[in-house]
Amino acid sequence: MNPLYLVVPLAPLAGAIVAGLFGRVIGRRGAHSVTILGMLISTLAAWLVFQDVRAGHVFNGPVYTWLAIGGAHLDVGFLIDPLSSLMMLVVTFVSLMVHIYTIGYMHDDPGYARFFSYISLFTFSMLMLVMANNFLQLFFGWEAVGLVSYLLIGFWYTRPSAVFASLKAFLVNRVGDFGFLLGIALIFIYLGSLDYDLVFGAAGKLAGTTIEIFPGAAWSVMTVICLLLFVGAMGKSAQFPLHVWLPDSMEGPTPISALIHAATMVTAGIFMVARMSPLYELSTTALTVVLIIGAITALFMGLLGVVNNDIKRVIAYSTLSQLGYMTVGLGASAYAASIFHLMTHAFFKALLFLAAGSVIIALHHEQDMRRMGGLRRYMPITYWTALVGSVALCGIPPFAGFFSKDSLIEAVHLSTTPGAGIAYAAVLLGVFVTALYTFRMMFLTFHGEERFRQVDHAGDHQHADPDAGHHAPVGTPHESPLVVTVPLILLAIPSVYSGWSYIEPLLFGDYFKGAIAVSPTHNVLGKLAEEFHGVPAFVLHGLGAPTFWLAAAGIVVAWYLYLKRPDLPVIIARRAGGLYTLLANKYYFDELYQAVFANGAKRLGTLLWQLGDVAIIDGIFVNGSAHLVGGVSQVIRRVQSGRVYHYAFMMILGVFVLLTWWIARA
Repeated sequence: MNPLYLVVPLAPLAGAIVAGLFGRVIGRRGAHSVTILGMLISTLAAWLVFQDVRAGHVFNGPVYTWLAIGGAHLDVGFLIDPLSSLMMLVVTFVSLMVHIYTIGYMHDDPGYARFFSYISLFTFSMLMLVMANNFLQLFFGWEAVGLVSYLLIGFWYTRPSAVFASLKAFLVNRVGDFGFLLGIALIFIYLGSLDYDLVFGAAGKLAGTTIEIFPGAAWSVMTVICLLLFVGAMGKSAQFPLHVWLPDSMEGPTPISALIHAATMVTAGIFMVARMSPLYELSTTALTVVLIIGAITALFMGLLGVVNNDIKRVIAYSTLSQLGYMTVGLGASAYAASIFHLMTHAFFKALLFLAAGSVIIALHHEQDMRRMGGLRRYMPITYWTALVGSVALCGIPPFAGFFSKDSLIEAVHLSTTPGAGIAYAAVLLGVFVTALYTFRMMFLTFHGEERFRQVDHAGDHQHADPDAGHHAPVGTPHESPLVVTVPLILLAIPSVYSGWSYIEPLLFGDYFKGAIAVSPTHNVLGKLAEEFHGVPAFVLHGLGAPTFWLAAAGIVVAWYLYLKRPDLPVIIARRAGGLYTLLANKYYFDELYQAVFANGAKRLGTLLWQLGDVAIIDGIFVNGSAHLVGGVSQVIRRVQSGRVYHYAFMMILGVFVLLTWWIARA
């Protein structure tokens, strides 16, 4: 085994341990130095592994045996192939940029060393997930990223909103993880192994096997397994209807927002389904469910970004929408296109989050875009890098997002999976919506009238009233320090070139050969490859495609509404009435879940407490036994009168009873 395989996950882990346990000893400089060094080593090792895999060297084997039960061995092992090596490189590079950026963003936070420890531990957890060669290790990394995300979202634990958001993320993910665990259990029951190779090799034997979940209704075992695994992906990758935790995760510091939404955690579900492609290809029903859920998420979550005014939450809804695009690609069996979009999205989405953080720093932790405007002249580096990320997100050629998003949309168009027509319409309309909310954010933040005024410095969500009177400016905003702007520049570079550099090998070459399985009837990328004639031709074709014109229309509409006629959005919102209220309240999913599940669980708990604890345990066993003993004692104490003739009478009575019993037996 190549020693670099161990270096990739263990270098961040070592940094996390040192910063977490000895942060007070080594100080702030020591904490960021040791974690950034660990990430730098991990990133360089991941790059070398990536090049080694491209040269044809793969690895699949155990690192050590954790437990042996009969003939089953539960191992910690690595699968280093084209899919995992690409994910390793993306995760480590984005995490390294976030680590460097954190020096500037969290410089005065009292939990400085703790935060660096958490983000390094988060990276280690994600790496263990993507490098796994068995379901046991996959589940370990799956749960570990969920746990550390809970710690990071609730990092500012003195804020009730942060505590609530972290609990919400944790509990919603437990719903998904329950389904995920059931899916793994079914795999072990029917196939007797948790090793990927053995499971994938034997999966075909389950093609005709059925299971009765409800009496009289036979389900395909493979369909049930795939749907249960996808429930886990719906939780981690925030797919409808388990999406509600992701916007609230913005309560965490901006660096972790970038890390969670770009390269870790939310991409775990996408990666997992792509890794399980040999299973999903055996169930058209599961692929259809994946396709439809992704389409709903891509369109309807994007619409929420149009009405939100918090700069971080707009980007969060963008993440939800783009994850929907990736999920649609998985449902269309275009797994490579989804992973390609995952890669490009990681770069430009991390860039947008970190650029938003740069703006937040300049405005003393103000996040309401209605309190921004005109920042382009004060923050040129932040503006231009954010513009690169925005154009890439909208899919404008020749930026990275164009190649990955257009390929994915074309693949869905060619798909024959049931529901593909609806999904294609949803992702096509989503292109316009994406451009609209993205450039709404850009115009409100960087262009137009300067609206930043005196604001509360207490934290990320202490917004001034946008309708209040004018206040004296806090001072002239200025560009962020180098530790903030350098990661922006470094992320802007792959946001431009990674699309045209990697589209051919990743989508139309044999890069994923052996790592992703696609049945001949579902090979939409094979059909797309027949029409691919190089990057220049792809760009020229893209300029005439409906996706380009929809994106351009979205940008123009955003310009007209938020720069040319800034009075119109208010008028449109007023006339939209119920529709605007529905979007502003996020389709009332939070209220629904709060009323049905949270309050329902509370009422159930209250009922069980009243019935089980108060009535049965306390009422019968504890207080009841005490009352019984007390009652018996009250009766017995009357016998103890202290008078001799009473005792003599009782003795005579007792002798009489005994004689009667003896005579009766005789």
